Amino acid sequence: MTLRQMLEQGRLELFRAEVPEPEENAWYLLQSCFSDKDFSYRRSDYFLHQEDEADESVQRRFYEAVKKRSRRIPLEYVLGYTEFMGLVFEVNENVLIPRQDTELLVETAIPLCNGKRVLDLCTGSGCIGLSIAVAGTPDEVVLSDISEKALEMAGKNLLRLQREYGRLLHTKQGISMICGDLWVPVQGTFDVIVSNPPYIETGEIPGLMPEVKDFEPASALDGGPEGMDFYHRIVERASEYLNREGMLCLEIGYNQGERVRKLMKKHGFSDVRVSKDLAGQDRVVAGKYIDR
Repeated sequence: MTLRQMLEQGRLELFRAEVPEPEENAWYLLQSCFSDKDFSYRRSDYFLHQEDEADESVQRRFYEAVKKRSRRIPLEYVLGYTEFMGLVFEVNENVLIPRQDTELLVETAIPLCNGKRVLDLCTGSGCIGLSIAVAGTPDEVVLSDISEKALEMAGKNLLRLQREYGRLLHTKQGISMICGDLWVPVQGTFDVIVSNPPYIETGEIPGLMPEVKDFEPASALDGGPEGMDFYHRIVERASEYLNREGMLCLEIGYNQGERVRKLMKKHGFSDVRVSKDLAGQDRVVAGKYIDR
């Protein structure tokens, strides 16, 4: 069987399983069978060799991956990695899959972090805090999560980025990790706090795509009956952990911008702004704390 035939057969199987974007998914699964480095196998390589006979070991790996994806296991979990802010992060079923929408949160925080102490609450894979460390110049970054398994993954991503970027991790005091329920393990104060907390309404979760509701960790999705539980817990105590004029930056759901903005203003934040993502939906709320 040639590479072209193998790719087409994988695409058809994914199509029959009603996997969204079956052609793109089949390509990424094929790519992972050849890459000595994630995403390194290019389409130009494929086009040059598409009529070559596929090695049996490659066929076996490819079809095993296709079968997993056909069960609606997220593509990123099948691959074991994904791209975020131009960086590659390892992911598994213990962490929320980084999404492009969340890049706006990082882009909002980076200009605020020069020489600052930064806390990433609900860090998951570490994609937010670690991207800030690579693309910005914070003095220190602390990654916090309630899940030890999530922090294990964040630790793997830290080591990966240190190997690949080394001195590009711009932190004088380094990057550390703490485990606990939101504020419980946090010590000291910070200049910038960022968070992408669970914010999906409990009643909406059963209606989500199978990839999300059946495989991503429920603890990283469920924000309570109105999706606001974590925002209340974060905003109501954030002042205890922020230096004067410290910034709080939160990712939000498309319909939560005004509610989170009012909540932050109620608890002493000023210049509270809601930013929209590329789709024109409310995505990030950021404000400065001045009542210290």
